[in-house]
This record gives sequence, C-alpha cells and structure tokens, in this order.
Amino acid sequence: MRINAFADVCLRTLMLLGAQAGDQLTSREISERIGVPYNHVSKAVLELRRRGALEVARGRSGGARITASGLALGVGELLRSLDGHQDPVECISADGTSCPLLAGCRLRSALNQAREAFYATLDDITIDSLTSSPSLARLPFPILPV
Repeated sequence: MRINAFADVCLRTLMLLGAQAGDQLTSREISERIGVPYNHVSKAVLELRRRGALEVARGRSGGARITASGLALGVGELLRSLDGHQDPVECISADGTSCPLLAGCRLRSALNQAREAFYATLDDITIDSLTSSPSLARLPFPILPV
C-alpha cells in the first residue's frame, strides 16, 4: 500500500513536533526540517489544527505545537481519514467506459479489504510511539519519481 503525499507530510509534521517535546515550530521551520515545500506544510498544519492534533499560535512568536490528542492519534485512523477512500483500482477508463468485468469482479472488494487490513494494522500505533527516538531532528522527505 502507498499513502498519498499529503498524508505523508501530515505524518512527518506530527512526528517532528512530537519529537520536539512540546517545542513550538513555525511552518517554515517544519518545512526546512522535513524537506517539504512550505506551501505543503502550511496546508498540513491547517488540517492538523482543524483535527485538534496541533495548537497553532499566530504572530511574531507563533508556531505549531502538538497536542495531547495529536500524540495519542492512531496512525491508521489518520491515514484512513486522509485517504479520500478512493478505490485501489481504476474501474472506469479515461473516456468514462466501465470495465466489462465490473458486475462480477471480486478483485475490487478484495483490494478494499486489504487496504482496510493495512490501516487496521496501524490503528494501534500512535504518533507518540513513533516519536520516542531522539534522532528525529531531521526527517528527510523522499524525492518522488515523476
């Protein structure tokens, strides 16, 4: 399974802030530390704030800090909610034609079950359990193939 890039940025943001032991970081600082463009981090911070995982203060001494609920957040729960529930296979072609096997296809259902099993495995893993390592000062963001 693959997670989408936005979910990856959200996870990295939470992990970085969780590893900073209550420190407040600006979106720009987060961006630099995880190697992700500022605009992507800003969107992630806003979404995580909306979910109650981050506290955000504006202004000169502003920044984001992880909340207790952010530390307790299950990775599976977060990824499941950020997934958008798209089917793992495309059953409709670019021209709008449905797959002729759609009516009797069991693959789509099996892949959806596999995706749910993937998330269920991650449900018991919290952000807090991922941030106990002091080596999380810099989390490199992988360069994705184009």
